[in-house]
Amino acid sequence: MQTILLRHARIIDGTGAPSRPGDVLIIEGRIAALGEWITIPPGPHLEIDVAGQVVAPGFIDMHAHSDLAVLHDHEHLAKVSQGITTEVLGQDGLSYAPTTDATMAILRRQIGGWNGEPAGIKFDWRSVGEYLDLIDRGAALNVAYLVPQGNLRMAVIGTEDRPASPSDIAAMRDLVEVGLRQGAFGMSSGLTYVPGMFADTDELVELCRVVAEHGGIFAPHQRSYGRGALEAYAEMVEVARRSGVALHLTHATMNFGVNAGRAHELVALIDAAAADGVRISFDTYPYLPGSTTLSALLPGWAAAGGPDQTLARLRDPETRERIRHELEVTGSDGCHGVVTDWSTIEIAGVANPALTGIVGSTIQRLAESVRGGTRSLVSPEIAAEWPTDDPTGVFFALLQQDELATSILQHVGDEANVRTMMNHPLHTGGSDGILIGDKPHPRGWGTFPRFLGHYVRDEGVLSLEDAVAHFTSRPAAVLGLNDRGVLRAGAVADLVVFDPDTIADRATFAEPRQQAAGISWVIVAGVPVIAEGERTEALPGRALRGPAWDGIR
Repeated sequence: MQTILLRHARIIDGTGAPSRPGDVLIIEGRIAALGEWITIPPGPHLEIDVAGQVVAPGFIDMHAHSDLAVLHDHEHLAKVSQGITTEVLGQDGLSYAPTTDATMAILRRQIGGWNGEPAGIKFDWRSVGEYLDLIDRGAALNVAYLVPQGNLRMAVIGTEDRPASPSDIAAMRDLVEVGLRQGAFGMSSGLTYVPGMFADTDELVELCRVVAEHGGIFAPHQRSYGRGALEAYAEMVEVARRSGVALHLTHATMNFGVNAGRAHELVALIDAAAADGVRISFDTYPYLPGSTTLSALLPGWAAAGGPDQTLARLRDPETRERIRHELEVTGSDGCHGVVTDWSTIEIAGVANPALTGIVGSTIQRLAESVRGGTRSLVSPEIAAEWPTDDPTGVFFALLQQDELATSILQHVGDEANVRTMMNHPLHTGGSDGILIGDKPHPRGWGTFPRFLGHYVRDEGVLSLEDAVAHFTSRPAAVLGLNDRGVLRAGAVADLVVFDPDTIADRATFAEPRQQAAGISWVIVAGVPVIAEGERTEALPGRALRGPAWDGIR
């Protein structure tokens, strides 16, 4: 392994301490020394002059959706080019381990809008340990994994809406314990997604007691981020109080117009919980729009039973009208209890090639184009099935034509809320980036450079040292990574080198796959994966193992 010396750095060590000048010496994948005018040991080495640039710990993406990308996209430029050296997968209660033969088939369809169906992946693993072993064959960066609560429910109960029996809960507790012992760092939930949304508070508490016993974290996508958001956050705090689990709130921003300017209420809830002894943290992304699948907007009852039953309901006129009422009048739980505003729902990606022309259009605009007689966005065969009257009808048609695989942007954020949350001392960063589709959310490529360029340098929301701490030592502490997240002698050499004057996100909503500016070197376990701004061929990343890992593979 190469010895590397970074000369003339501006060292920001991740603790929040003021920056200082110095050199950083890396030997055998770890930081050997930090200081001014370090003497390098005899032997071959790479010496890099980084004058004018910051050397910081590699960034930890606390909420990522690269579950399949880490297996097939070995370049993984979207993430490593941002300075990310570790990302946390298994998010929102749905992923690809643990599974059974039956649930793997369902999950591949259900979250295809998040991860696609990459060629060459065999989907022949079933356990958390087997999935992590595949990552160990070589990846661009490190991975920490969470056991998805929806997977547990699907394996034991299926996708039906019914309470868990004592025996069901016992079986799910066993599954989460096995996942933790195989290396997971905790458990996620997706409480607006089937089937995780069918779990009540008591069920979550019982599962989280196992997570707490094994030193893991609970990272919930809660029941609402719109109407009822504060009540949903309060429920997650209750789960943490009753179970003793460490709580990490994912993508914790107050979205939708009903919550504009209300982030201070969420901050008050978080501060009260922390003062009362709850171990609590959260992550955000530095953008206003959110991103999910089009099918996620459906009411939970309409998605129960899995993709085939969902599509069958969409073909039934009476059922469609019941769904329409929830979307247009009462507010679907899938849309966080808010009446759907079709002008905010933008198509980001499709699986059906015949639908490619609609990417970038909102549902409202598509409906208007149909009424106006413009059907050139899609083939005549596809357009013939579109309704000519309303956006909700277009929604129904697209779900069927794309078999639920459509991904969307949802323009529902509030700038004041974003700024308030990122300035909190318990804040960490998470991209929540979906990497597939013709026009995915730019946060998949730009999250951390946008924090550091736009919000730190240009807007002054945070100091540079504090922001680096948000993305390094704080998430490392949440995960229990004692040898990462801080620059100190003996720590693993996961590092990023960037120019604080030029770092910037270049990914836009029109051109989302654009590499960030100002990041020259990214080093994972002592091996450069970005060198002079270019991706190397190195694959030094591995699956990290959580605190309960007992060597099971």
